Amino acid sequence: MRYTRRFGVTILLFMFIMLLALGGGCGLEGSEGMAAPVEELDQRLVDANNGFGFNLYRELASAAADSNLFISPSSIITALAMTYNGAESETREAMQKTLQLEGMNLDEINEAFADLLTILQNPDPEVELAVANSLWARKGVAFHEEFMNRNSEYFDAEVAELDFDDAAAADVINGWVKEKTRDKIDGIVDPPINPETILFLINAIYFNGEWSIPFDPENTRDVLFSAVDGSTNDQPLMFRNDDFRYFENELFQAVNLPYGKNERVSMYVMLPAEEVGLKQLHSALNNTNWNSWVNSFRTMDGELGLPRFSFEYETSLNDALNALGMGIAFDENAADFSGMRPTPPSLFISEVKHKTFIDVNEEGTEAAAVTSVEVGTTAMPETFSMIVDRPFFFAIADDMTGTILFMGSILKL
Repeated sequence: MRYTRRFGVTILLFMFIMLLALGGGCGLEGSEGMAAPVEELDQRLVDANNGFGFNLYRELASAAADSNLFISPSSIITALAMTYNGAESETREAMQKTLQLEGMNLDEINEAFADLLTILQNPDPEVELAVANSLWARKGVAFHEEFMNRNSEYFDAEVAELDFDDAAAADVINGWVKEKTRDKIDGIVDPPINPETILFLINAIYFNGEWSIPFDPENTRDVLFSAVDGSTNDQPLMFRNDDFRYFENELFQAVNLPYGKNERVSMYVMLPAEEVGLKQLHSALNNTNWNSWVNSFRTMDGELGLPRFSFEYETSLNDALNALGMGIAFDENAADFSGMRPTPPSLFISEVKHKTFIDVNEEGTEAAAVTSVEVGTTAMPETFSMIVDRPFFFAIADDMTGTILFMGSILKL
């Protein structure tokens, strides 16, 4: 959408997610100068990340009920938190409520994100996890020094001034994106850049790891997979008979698959019961239930059949964020981002865009990024068999802090 000058100046906000596996580490520029990892993370940030993530996920899932979905709550909330540093008055209140950061002042929010950055870097000798942030400002537009400094200091954001009128400007930003996502995402900014755009805020999460116990390719075999629309087709499922961390209740079966030596980061795969379905599982996804479920896993011998899957996902988050209560930030007449630079002209977010890619195979995972339902547990069996041959939900989490980095669902293969 094109905005004329009478509507003020636009802010474009983008989130990029890259989850990569099977290869050597490629560090992010400036990571050597980051502070040593803190010993403890503010639990309020973990709750906000996961609670906001589930709310946003459900909005997106309801809008695309027949498509695969993959998002990074951690990436999205980080990029919006950088933007939050420039929000004032009712806009700040709306963003704080939507992001579930109520009860934390600005300094506490920034310090918590800074601490999270130190904790997430290099969690395992065989797992690389890093975060990159950047701000790209239109040349000649003056921003408040405090706004830029806070994002640089707390989010370790690279700050650059660029002539957006130059035909090559988009290529410069896209080059940064391509580098940070190891060529999985070529770019996000379409040339020419809108003349009303004055700022891009970009976040990238990069993860590189292998399963702690890989799947033997010789055990992979075709199994009939039932898609959400009722169609069926043969799909390769990776099989393992082993001890797993496992949990089940009347809604789903779930297994935990760790990465690396330390097994700190792991994937949770949740297969809804046939009579339940993915939609009902989605309605139960909230932070309270998630914490209860994660704490209920125990080691059990069993059989797992997990599909190999690979897909890309791209969406605008404007409608979902508006539905969650952040609409004022997109309103050119009501948004207040005077914490970024002097106004008028008015500032508002014109678009929040999200791109992801994921590829799960025998060796690991490669990816280019609440109504509360009371659920009672049932008695656990001695062994289990979990054949993921129908739509399912999955999440990738840092188990040390409890932070969900990615979540998604497979409805068809």
